[in-house]
Amino acid sequence: MLVFWEHGYEGASTAGLTEAMGISTTSMYAAFGNKEELFRKALERYTEGPGGYLTRALEEPTALGVATAILAGTVRTTTRPAHPHGCMGVQGALAAGDSGRGVRDLLVAWRTNGCSCVRERFQRAVDDGDLPPETDPELLARYVTTLAFGIAVQAASGVDRDGLQAMAAAALRNWPLS
Repeated sequence: MLVFWEHGYEGASTAGLTEAMGISTTSMYAAFGNKEELFRKALERYTEGPGGYLTRALEEPTALGVATAILAGTVRTTTRPAHPHGCMGVQGALAAGDSGRGVRDLLVAWRTNGCSCVRERFQRAVDDGDLPPETDPELLARYVTTLAFGIAVQAASGVDRDGLQAMAAAALRNWPLS
C-alpha cells in the first residue's frame, strides 16, 4: 500500500512492490494475478485503514460535524509522519497512461462513491432539519470532497499540517446553518 501511495500505480515498480512485501515476483503474481489486482487490494487496505476516517465522519451527529471530521481526517492522513503525503486515491492514477486505465477508472469510482456517501448523509441532514431546506446536498458534498482532494494535493506538494488545517477552518466558516 505504501509503495502505491508514494509512487502511484505506474510509478510503483514490480521490484519495489516485491521488496516491500518481502516476496518474489513469482509469488506476487501467484497471490494477486497482476499489478492491477494488487493495487485493488492495496486501495481496499487504504480505505479501511488510513482512509477509514470517512466512514467514521459520516457517523457524526451533524452535517457540520461530518464536514469537519472529513477535512480533519484528510489533513491528518495526508500529513502523517512516516507515511507518504497526499492521498493514494487522489494521486494513485491521475497521470496513468493507457496501461493504467483500469486503475484510473477504479479510482474515479472510488472518489465518486465517497462523494455519494457524503451526499446521502447531507440529504439526511436536510431531511432532519440539520441543514436548511434549500441546501443542495449534491453541491455541498462536492464542495467538501473537492476541498478534501485539494488538501491531499496540497499536502503532497509540501504544505504543512497547520496551513492545511487553517484552510479547512476558513472553508467551514461559511457553512449553511439551519
